[in-house]
Amino acid sequence: MSNTGFPAYVSFFFACCFCCFCCSRAMPTQVKQEAVNNNRPVIGILTQLVSDEVMKPFGRTYIPASYVKYIESGGSRVVPIRLTLTTAEYENIFRKINGLIFIGGAADLETSDFARVAKIFYTLALKANDKGDFFPIWGTCMGMQLLTVLVSGENLLTKTTAENIALPLNLTTEASSSRMFAGLSDELMKALAEEPLTGNFHHYGLTVKAFQENEKLQSFFTVLSTNIALNGAVFISTLEGKKYPVYGVQWHPEVNRFQWDSKLNFPHSPHAVQLSARLAEFFIQEGRRSSHHFDSPEEEASSLIYNYTPVYTANFTGYEQVYFF
Repeated sequence: MSNTGFPAYVSFFFACCFCCFCCSRAMPTQVKQEAVNNNRPVIGILTQLVSDEVMKPFGRTYIPASYVKYIESGGSRVVPIRLTLTTAEYENIFRKINGLIFIGGAADLETSDFARVAKIFYTLALKANDKGDFFPIWGTCMGMQLLTVLVSGENLLTKTTAENIALPLNLTTEASSSRMFAGLSDELMKALAEEPLTGNFHHYGLTVKAFQENEKLQSFFTVLSTNIALNGAVFISTLEGKKYPVYGVQWHPEVNRFQWDSKLNFPHSPHAVQLSARLAEFFIQEGRRSSHHFDSPEEEASSLIYNYTPVYTANFTGYEQVYFF
């Protein structure tokens, strides 16, 4: 849940009219697709490199169970994606899954295996969407930071410490018309701007200034919210792709329902829980628009995370459970 170089432990019930929303709010882009209603979506989660010494005996990479539960709560299954496969194997996985999440953690955003594999999937996703093959990507915390590196082609992150703190969002004028937030009620949008609903656990981020000075980022993303770091830097906390179904949050929506360490500021208010639920359902609804599928039920079953058993880790990390690989 922390960012590059910091410990990993600190590192949606849409209304029934949501389907109408999806149809009426078509992507304001050149990305086109045939109507797809995939009721068995599968979302890939890219595993994260183990950096904490206490976690190394369990495996080389991991996925906190909170991300898995978050995706499952939105109505999807999860496929873990390891960092040791070939490009051909990643291309094969891409044809099977209906979306991808880059999680938080600790890794070099330019030279690590995590960054290398993420770039493969990011490139495949853009090419697919350009051809009308809808495929969404979501980045959380370091995952969002990685998206900015992939889009800009360089690491523009600076010190923007907001460590172990829950914050309201400073919503931009574009937030209310965004795809990500359009399904939220007026009450929840108001709470999002006034109540500490977003858990932050990061030391680096993308400042508004850096975003405004980079043409690639400006042309790719719409800024939906900002926040102020402890050092006074104004950083971007929520992003949404203009042309592509690519989304990024510097905060952690999954912790609102699935993380409980009393030493960490995980928002658990009713509005915080509602926000987490709606965002999970939003992204899975995006995944339902993908027609990718496995070649057989047997292949699908053997690829799902149900084949792995999470480890109880609350006694030595900030996570309740972790899947190790």
